[in-house]
Amino acid sequence: MDSNAATMHGTTKQLKYGAKDIISQIHDSILGHILSFLPTMEAVQTSVLSTRWIDVWTSITNLKLNDGVLICSGKKMQKEQYEYFVNTMLLHLANLSIQSFSLCLTCFHYESSQVSAWISSILERGVQRLEIQYANKIFFPSHTLFSCNSLVQLVLQMRCTLSVPIFACLPNLQTLGLSGIKLVSDHESSTYSKDLVLSFPILKVFEAKGCEWSTKQNLCIQVPLLERFSIAMWNSLSNESCKSSIKIFSPHLTDFSYKGDLEQEIILLNTLLIRTASVVIVIDEDRKESMRRLGFQVHKLLTQICEVEQLKLLLYKVLVHAADIFTHLPVFGKLTYLLLNEVTGEALLNLLHNSPMLNTLILQNGVFDLNEDMLTSASVPQCFLSSLKVFQFKGFNVHEHELLLAKFVMANATVLERMTLSTAFWLQYSDIDMEKVKEQILSFPKRSSFVMIEFSHVNGS
Repeated sequence: MDSNAATMHGTTKQLKYGAKDIISQIHDSILGHILSFLPTMEAVQTSVLSTRWIDVWTSITNLKLNDGVLICSGKKMQKEQYEYFVNTMLLHLANLSIQSFSLCLTCFHYESSQVSAWISSILERGVQRLEIQYANKIFFPSHTLFSCNSLVQLVLQMRCTLSVPIFACLPNLQTLGLSGIKLVSDHESSTYSKDLVLSFPILKVFEAKGCEWSTKQNLCIQVPLLERFSIAMWNSLSNESCKSSIKIFSPHLTDFSYKGDLEQEIILLNTLLIRTASVVIVIDEDRKESMRRLGFQVHKLLTQICEVEQLKLLLYKVLVHAADIFTHLPVFGKLTYLLLNEVTGEALLNLLHNSPMLNTLILQNGVFDLNEDMLTSASVPQCFLSSLKVFQFKGFNVHEHELLLAKFVMANATVLERMTLSTAFWLQYSDIDMEKVKEQILSFPKRSSFVMIEFSHVNGS
């Protein structure tokens, strides 16, 4: 036996008979930190390794619970087993402070009080990052939530009601994501009119989807460092009448996104730094009283974001009921990118005249109420003479007014570099000779000597 083999043999014997278990010598707090990278079920299962490991898992600081991936002795865990596991685990946790808690409940229906108790237990331990996903309604421990000053990240995807106090402050919150949440006031008195205030001094990202603000009181959100605000709310889906507004104070806001029916007024305070905005409005045509103030609401919202550089403006069924939205537009002096849909010829021309720096124009799903007389009498927008370089027409149906618009753009856009016409899907099965259409368009007079005309289908081919 050579010397290397002898050495290895001796080492093996030493490890087998005399070596210490180095890992088990590590302090519980460090082992708990290591186990925190595992799903909580696997971390708890380390308790069977030896008597030394029985309580090590109780030092974990990151909890990840998902009832969709729970296996016990090779079998899927039943609801009662899972509830017992979570209750026992929370009872034996040694750490008084939890860094993160992720709870995903998708397989079973739980008692509201049970889920609320789990959430309260975590909030009371000063959790920093909380993420909950649950499809069924529960009573959320609102008071405990708004008292949890340790929160840095909060993501709630669940059907629950949050009771908002007159004033609440989460001083360390940086990211807030809400989905399916109904917000109500602690003060239900019809005579109480003072704004409710939510203060998040260092919040950077606010996202709310499918949420509902159901109160007569205004909600004021104070977020001085907020950079991105995204909200999607359709209050018309509720039978409750709500005339309150949501005020956002965010002097550092640069990215704004709104989807909804504008049943609830959005007021932006001190938000001159917004550079990217998306406004998507879908209305309920049966709510006649809302139609009367819709144009004013849209106009007011656009006025608040007139300093944007990029704007996506999608209005579904809006211009049919509020054609005057674009009559007295603010000037979008910094706008370089504009995406529109279902726009009238008059609205399009007004927007172009008020966007002198526009570089890219994208039309989606066509333009209507446009005729030759309107284009003949229209003055050429400033952006056509100095800045418009890209024009895309998605869902091009080869209608006469669409051809007129293409001709108008080609004849007047001085610095146009690329015009793309993406034909509607149905044209692939029509009798229209697309080659002749292409020839017709290519024969239109071109103001720009270096423009490239491209044709494609909506699927990108």
